[in-house]
Amino acid sequence: MSSPFLVIERDGAVLTVRLNRPETRNALTEPGQMEEIVSLCQLVRRDRTIKALVLTGVGSAFCAGGNVKDMRERGGIFAGTPYEVRDSYRDTIQRIPLALYELDVPIIAAVNGPAIGAGLDLACMCDIRIASDKALFAESFVKVGIVPGDGGAWLLPRVIGLPRASLMAFTGDMIDAAKALEYGLVAEIVPADQLVAHAQALAQRIAGNASHALRLTKRLLREGQHMRLDSLLELSAAYQALAHHTDDHLEAVNAFLDKRAPDFKDR
Repeated sequence: MSSPFLVIERDGAVLTVRLNRPETRNALTEPGQMEEIVSLCQLVRRDRTIKALVLTGVGSAFCAGGNVKDMRERGGIFAGTPYEVRDSYRDTIQRIPLALYELDVPIIAAVNGPAIGAGLDLACMCDIRIASDKALFAESFVKVGIVPGDGGAWLLPRVIGLPRASLMAFTGDMIDAAKALEYGLVAEIVPADQLVAHAQALAQRIAGNASHALRLTKRLLREGQHMRLDSLLELSAAYQALAHHTDDHLEAVNAFLDKRAPDFKDR
């Protein structure tokens, strides 16, 4: 029996999740890998005490995307007739953006190395991306004669804008961390040996806030990407009414006025 694809550790309200297939550069090919990611999202969704998540890779890569050897051999999720491949995508890797991108808990991608193809798209499903100085990025599907099959054509333009997303998707060329920072693909660059600790520290800062406010704020940011302003204002008013009636809101206000750290109870 193979070891889990995800190695998960918890520090208070923060989960650190590592993709753990360094021998394949954390490629996403096996259906079981996708199932682990979806199951993780279900767990986090149910556990109200989790406030932030850090996603990174074991070894030299963040995620190398699809396994090219499986593509050549028509194995893994690439096996079968065109209709079977279509259903395989829908039943496996396409479940990841629906589960991960829609998760209400803030997610930080600590991109420790190459994030290629589906690996780049996986990083784009997260809310914040921090790059190692060794990180590389490519929307490289065209280089192997396929299209972004996991939502990259929707995700990448929303992160860096359509012109730059088009440049990356049409050429398939790789960019380094400095160019990714220029593009707005990552928020900052950190030395490789400090990356995960830096991301975890940021996650702890995020987790220091009230859980209800965090989750509702993320939902507003997500919904705001495809809603009209008047519709978003209506949703914001409803969410704000909920937030004002939480115990944690009153605790945050009292702590602010008393000049002390708040003690949130997730109520």
